[in-house]
Amino acid sequence: MAKKRYYVVWNGVKPGIYGTWQECEAQIKGVKQALYKSFYTIEEAEKAYSSSPCNYIGSKAKEIKMPKELPATVLRNALAVDAACSGNPGMMEYRGVYIGTGEEIFHFGPIFGTNNIGEFLAIVHGLALLKQKGLDIPIYSDSRNALLWVKQKACKTKLPRDNSSEELFGYIDRAEKWLRDNSYTTTLIKWETDQWGEIPADFGRK
Repeated sequence: MAKKRYYVVWNGVKPGIYGTWQECEAQIKGVKQALYKSFYTIEEAEKAYSSSPCNYIGSKAKEIKMPKELPATVLRNALAVDAACSGNPGMMEYRGVYIGTGEEIFHFGPIFGTNNIGEFLAIVHGLALLKQKGLDIPIYSDSRNALLWVKQKACKTKLPRDNSSEELFGYIDRAEKWLRDNSYTTTLIKWETDQWGEIPADFGRK
């Protein structure tokens, strides 16, 4: 007999806690930015429903200083990803931030690399994490190159593969394999910096 589950719907027709999948499905079906997750106890579900949903996307980390106001066209129930590099190539790191609360969901690096590679890896990291958690929310990136590379399922960097970059290329290989082996429904959106200002995941080093 299947173990009883409770379903938390943060974003749907009617947010709340539901005792069956059929009830949950009725609240999320046709809702493009639906956000929900199942739990084994009502206590867990109640705690989750009263908390930020980003706590259940990844490990809770530090809060990022967000812009005072974001345009109404920017979706709050979404991830923003960005990379930073000291030199190009140089020491690179990337992260993902939940726009709704400004919380850092994941962070990787520093590691020797380039900014474009970091942007590519950040998007794939976000895609894999959302699929693992069963969440379907958009990802914003301000990198046209990285978005194109993800679409093509190939990191088309000109960085030489040598002793200094071998560790990085191991992550690239893994990301490309994930893209080849997995499908996803996550919407990838270009962050329009000229219109909206810096992306919420920006490291603020410009």
